[in-house]
Amino acid sequence: MSGARPLLVSLAVVAAVLVPYLALGGATYEPTPVADPCATRDWRDPGGLQDVLEQVALSALDGAACELGVAREDLVLAIRDEEALEEFAGEQGISRPEAERIVEDALDRALADAQEAGAISGFVAGLVTRALDAVPPWLLLDTLESLGGLLP
Repeated sequence: MSGARPLLVSLAVVAAVLVPYLALGGATYEPTPVADPCATRDWRDPGGLQDVLEQVALSALDGAACELGVAREDLVLAIRDEEALEEFAGEQGISRPEAERIVEDALDRALADAQEAGAISGFVAGLVTRALDAVPPWLLLDTLESLGGLLP
């Protein structure tokens, strides 16, 4: 019986982990579905410029992803560098300049929506627009993050 004791203890430990896991729904786990980029989201004024610029970036990415018929997450990966954007554009059957235009147009719409909602001033929106006009789309997210730290 003393030889079976370690086996019984091991089985009890496994059961102590497995039973609560199954009771809490562990056997039916499904990943959270990707959000629909075409779903309308209300604008809010979170208060800080960094948060507003983050909302502008997410709104722009949603708009561009919706127009392209892809998930926002796929677009984020595509605009991380020039090569990825080139490959993404080819997969979508469009040119890289067309993909860039779609992202830029979505950003313009997001900035206009933020202004209309009172989340960002016209002055700050103008500065952001001018700054982003000089930045390629694959640097969009990094640029918005940097601008949030520099602007009042």
